[in-house]
Amino acid sequence: MFDSLTGQFDRVFRKLKSKGKLHPKQVDNALGDIRTALLEADVAVDVVDDFLARVKARALGAEVMKNLNPGQQVVRIVREELQVTLGGEHKPFILPNGNPVVIMMAGVQGSGKTTACAKLATLLKEKGKHPLLVACDLQRPAAIEQLFTLGREIGVPVVSDGNKPEKVAKNAVKQAEREGQDVVIVDTAGRLHVDDDMMKEARRVKDACRPQMVLMACDAMTGQDAVVQARAFMHTVDTDGFILTKLDGDARGGAALSITHETGRPVYFVGTGEKPGDLEPFYPDRIASRILGMGDVLGLIDKAEKQMDADAAKESAERILKAQFTLDDFLVQMREMKKMGSLSDILAMMPGIPGGKNALKDLQVDEKEVGRTEAIILSMTPGERQNPSIIGGPRRLRIARGSGTTTQDVNGLLKQFEQAKRMMKAFGGGKKMPKGMPRIPGF
Repeated sequence: MFDSLTGQFDRVFRKLKSKGKLHPKQVDNALGDIRTALLEADVAVDVVDDFLARVKARALGAEVMKNLNPGQQVVRIVREELQVTLGGEHKPFILPNGNPVVIMMAGVQGSGKTTACAKLATLLKEKGKHPLLVACDLQRPAAIEQLFTLGREIGVPVVSDGNKPEKVAKNAVKQAEREGQDVVIVDTAGRLHVDDDMMKEARRVKDACRPQMVLMACDAMTGQDAVVQARAFMHTVDTDGFILTKLDGDARGGAALSITHETGRPVYFVGTGEKPGDLEPFYPDRIASRILGMGDVLGLIDKAEKQMDADAAKESAERILKAQFTLDDFLVQMREMKKMGSLSDILAMMPGIPGGKNALKDLQVDEKEVGRTEAIILSMTPGERQNPSIIGGPRRLRIARGSGTTTQDVNGLLKQFEQAKRMMKAFGGGKKMPKGMPRIPGF
């Protein structure tokens, strides 16, 4: 996400070469380039102007910190003001009081609203809640079927009982009271925000189910038009906060950078993929850092804790430190890494990579090679994975054929593994690392 904006910010900061106090001309040139970058990202004009005014006032009044050059000083100021524009401090999603708690999901058609309902239900279920999904888009049978399909996938009941949306919502709340569901998530009809009938329908649904919270799903790729949509829904049903969807796509950043500034309502979650579990809390400080190519180490840790099998990874790590590193351990570590997403996305969250994912093109990340490595290991017998030294010429040929690779690929993997084993043995014994560090599969 934000790849284009990240690359443009990186080019702006590279131009600031001089040392000492920042000169007004340097600041004006940099801010002019930043303005262009933000407008190209479809950020609302008044948001851009307010942001740049704050940055300029601080940049011209600030002394360069010790050991920092002007470029670094501007980066720090821009990062802090980006965080303010994105909403300031992180606003955790806290369920209001209610039994059941009713959450109404609003949004225009195509915004990912129905999927966002399922993702929110998945997250609440993981926290010990018992959600009920409600399909209220009676004019679009496909939307109802989609929600039922998602509900079966995540193990959450779905209802759509009634001939009018407001009746469906009201019946669902009564059912939740009877059957002990403590959260009701109402998926409303998605139409254009200029559709007056649809907006009135949304109001009727709200009056019928009386939700304690109204969330709106906004497509991150729509830019500042998301603000127009949000204002329309706020006028009709009010909105307590937002879920930014499709942030894993070609999101230019306009919606994320504009919506809280313009509405005063927080973004609670971002959708980062198509799976039910791909919903993450929105942290303004982390997003600001990623936009500026500073990485997101805390986000990477959260992703690892959520996706990785801690016991398997710990057991493998203990064997590594005891110099008992096998190809089975190699395979475990690779699979745990794959759970976190693509190698490119993981590396983009690491600090020190200016330009974000665009800069990773030079690293030649090859996801297919990771798959080939896994295929080669899986084509080995358990004995071969435990003791690779027994793999002679005939065995290498058999493994290559079984994995759809070549004997050269098998030889390369075994060489990398032996290098890694020596390195881990030295690491576990506190010795100096041997020369010839192993190459990571995919680079």
